[in-house]
Amino acid sequence: MKLEGVDPLHPSMFCVLTVAEVIGCRLRLHIDGYSECYDFWVNSDSADIRQTGWCKDNNHKLHPPKGHSETAFDWQHYLQSTGSHAAPATLFTCRTASCGFSVGMKLEAVDRKNPGLVCVASVADVIDDHFLVHFDNWDDTYDYWCDSRSPYIHPVGWCEKQGRPLTAPQGHPNPENFLWEEYLQQTGSTAAPSSAFTLRAPHGFQVNQKLEAVDRKNPMLIRVATVTDTEDYRVKVHYDGWSQQFDVWSDSDLWDLHPMGWCQRTGHPLEPPPGSSPMSPSQGVCPTRGCRGVGHIKGAKYTGHHSAFGCPYSDINMRKEVLLPDRLGGERVITLVPVTMYHHDNQSDRYVQVKTETRDQALLLPLGKRRRQTDRLSHPTKFLRVKQEEEELHITPAESSLQAALHQSVFLSAMSAQPGRDLSLCWEQHRKLLPGVSGVHAETVRHWSVQQVSDFIESLPGCEKQAKQFRDEQIDGRAFLLLSQRDIVRIMSIKLGPALKIYNSILMFKHTEDRRQSQAEDWVQSHAEDR
Repeated sequence: MKLEGVDPLHPSMFCVLTVAEVIGCRLRLHIDGYSECYDFWVNSDSADIRQTGWCKDNNHKLHPPKGHSETAFDWQHYLQSTGSHAAPATLFTCRTASCGFSVGMKLEAVDRKNPGLVCVASVADVIDDHFLVHFDNWDDTYDYWCDSRSPYIHPVGWCEKQGRPLTAPQGHPNPENFLWEEYLQQTGSTAAPSSAFTLRAPHGFQVNQKLEAVDRKNPMLIRVATVTDTEDYRVKVHYDGWSQQFDVWSDSDLWDLHPMGWCQRTGHPLEPPPGSSPMSPSQGVCPTRGCRGVGHIKGAKYTGHHSAFGCPYSDINMRKEVLLPDRLGGERVITLVPVTMYHHDNQSDRYVQVKTETRDQALLLPLGKRRRQTDRLSHPTKFLRVKQEEEELHITPAESSLQAALHQSVFLSAMSAQPGRDLSLCWEQHRKLLPGVSGVHAETVRHWSVQQVSDFIESLPGCEKQAKQFRDEQIDGRAFLLLSQRDIVRIMSIKLGPALKIYNSILMFKHTEDRRQSQAEDWVQSHAEDR
């Protein structure tokens, strides 16, 4: 079935969608004309999906599949040419309520991908009782839909009253002394009225309550879960039978959370805790404990996996997210970074800045380019040229303090006359750049099959295309460890960026083994001296 809906990575855009999979009352939707890696899951009653023709009837722009003209796209012709049919209007939930917000109104809003920031924002779109929050002078990948009850939106002047800093629009001439009165006058806009903001009541979740929750790392699955902590508007969810490192914080009204029995009532399989039921026939395909080999770290493009490199729950992927190229051009990079957050100090009645680095508090933040809606610099500075080189190599700074060392870290071992000696000088930087390599010993790699080597190459950021080349050349683990930089670049004709990552990985495997041997020798020596 065909329909129209919001692209979750570009919330301002309505796209042509196809129902790719139905499980219970959940839908996996495919954006026509693009890779399956952009598929996403929604409930059938989601406000983000509409029947065909809705955009035209409601004066919204519909972005057609790649290769189709925006002006010439016609649903009837498209349905005939693809041999498909439209989802009937009776399947969509009717929403007629309105809100007190209008397009162009200004407000202050939390950047949900950088929750320590409250920024100058605008109402970019209004549909029924929901509206689209857009951050002034940033691209639409940071936009989000909400209603008047959202705890993330505030009226103009809220930050000043709460003693919190307000982030001015990108490119503002005087961000340290931003004044709302001047900005509203300059932009010819008005502030959203305070009466439009509705105070949301705290949720009723309690610690130790059971529920059914969508697996954040593998959203095709719903698992038995437990509430382990609560805040006014959020709950911390633990997946029963799994390590606490997989716990996630969720908005209490998120469609990912369901009451006990929801899966049974809607016909959706419920994943029991590992070990609580007999193993399924697919158990053992993946070496990760508790994993049945279902899903893949790179999303719906792959239905399953058979190695740790594709497993969403493996140690090598624990702190790594997919490097997902933006389907419209450019690149979005997801990684873990320290997050600046705020808590309310009751004694001083002010918000106090707190920096967190723990997994259960920090959120996955996109570090991809925020594109300004103003002119770019015509002559990039030296720093920007270095940044452009890093982006071409798909290098992602994990922390701002490492930015100056990243370039050196990537190139040092490959360009050094004695790479084995110099690798230790930037070991921590390498571990952050290539998290899937850390802790793997050369002795383990030596026994890899051709398929395991190919899977590993594919797991490296930006090296997906090279995986097939290693498979075609029948390079197993023993042969892989014998490769030199010259072999990879000149004989295999692999581009410099991927070649550096592959060669650095080989060096790190060997270095891990050398460190282990050195530690063993030190242990033997120390015990000999004791004797």
